[in-house]
Amino acid sequence: MAATNKNGLRIAFIHPDLGLGGAERLVVDAATELVRCGHHVDMYTAYYDPNRCFEETKTGGFAVYTAGTWFPRHVFGRMLALCAYVRCVLVAIFIAWRRFLGGPKSAYDVIIADQVAVVVPVVKLLMPRAKTLFYCHFPDLLLTKRESTLKKIYRAPLDYLEEITTGAADLILVNSNYTRGVFAQTFRRLAARGVQPGVLYPAVPIPPESELRDAKASLRSEMDPELAQFIDGGTLFLSINRFERKKGISLALEALYELRLRQGVSEVAADDVADAEQPRLVVAGGYDPRLPENVEYLRELREATSQLGLQGSVRFVPSFTDRQRTLLLAACRAVLYTPQHEHFGIVPLEAMAAGRPVVACNSGGPTESVTHGSAGFLCEPTAAAFATAMDDLINAETAAAMGVTARAHVEAMFSRRAFGYALDSYVHGLAARAPQADEGVSAAKE
Repeated sequence: MAATNKNGLRIAFIHPDLGLGGAERLVVDAATELVRCGHHVDMYTAYYDPNRCFEETKTGGFAVYTAGTWFPRHVFGRMLALCAYVRCVLVAIFIAWRRFLGGPKSAYDVIIADQVAVVVPVVKLLMPRAKTLFYCHFPDLLLTKRESTLKKIYRAPLDYLEEITTGAADLILVNSNYTRGVFAQTFRRLAARGVQPGVLYPAVPIPPESELRDAKASLRSEMDPELAQFIDGGTLFLSINRFERKKGISLALEALYELRLRQGVSEVAADDVADAEQPRLVVAGGYDPRLPENVEYLRELREATSQLGLQGSVRFVPSFTDRQRTLLLAACRAVLYTPQHEHFGIVPLEAMAAGRPVVACNSGGPTESVTHGSAGFLCEPTAAAFATAMDDLINAETAAAMGVTARAHVEAMFSRRAFGYALDSYVHGLAARAPQADEGVSAAKE
């Protein structure tokens, strides 16, 4: 078994696009923590932009390699899933080629794939000595619409391939108990075989109190002057999500509108940014101009803001940096998390780690991460329900008390250190399995 030290393993990650989303945050955290545990880690991806990435991809102690970038991401805006499959297969072939050139010492003990399971049988064919771990954020077949017969025909083989290749992994992990339940309902063939994935919750760094104080003190000096002036104008709520329709960001706009109506603020007054009492909203998130949906949805949200008369009370911050995220969390009263049936959701953890309560939909992963009434509020996905929670958090003392509880909760349950130890245990156990015990088996470790 190849290893970098007495207990370390050689581990490779395969990830389709190393950008700035929640899935990318998880694999970057996983790689960083495995390095800390003494493993040699390499990250392989079909796309990586050093100017649009998490800082740990440059400072986390692991190398990033790209392959398959020449293959298109889509064909005239379509067939994104198929193109992602091909690009990731090319990445797997590249890893095998590097292994061939490097000899036995370059062999990997464990190869971790996420999002695209089709690489699993390719890895097992080309690198049979490596154990495979597949991290299922959520079944991909549930994340697409089938609005036409042609789309149904296109998706049918991909859906079948997803289930078969997911089941080929030596170990399957999911990000929440909610996702594990959906996994069983979706992949019925695997459930019939007794395949039960383990649960490994994502994690976030717990910023020290000194860092939080520094961020709050640096708001005016580091933030764009116009945005800093906007934030000073009233109680700030913050939405952080990728600009995708499934994230339901329009709910945050509608909730703000409802809250202002309850406070008796007219649409005319909504444009008066000098009103220090008015609540306001910053909508920040991952934005990739290469993706048509990102461009279209941001335009739709801007139009909705105008239709609701909220131009003076809403600001959009696409493609923000890690530092901007820190500053915005320091500036806000609470975070609005609007996706429904989200398989987990890293943003609520980041908010609570920064001492900010969360208002989230009462479904999916947030029901496992946000403790209702103490670390935030779990609401029905309506403007009225969100506005009621926001109204409670207008009170600074209430929000501050919830923020303290939320931070302690995340520190105890969702720190990166706890995540790293759990993942380290998984990969050691997986690497130690006898080869004959692994054939066709995906096991859960409870």
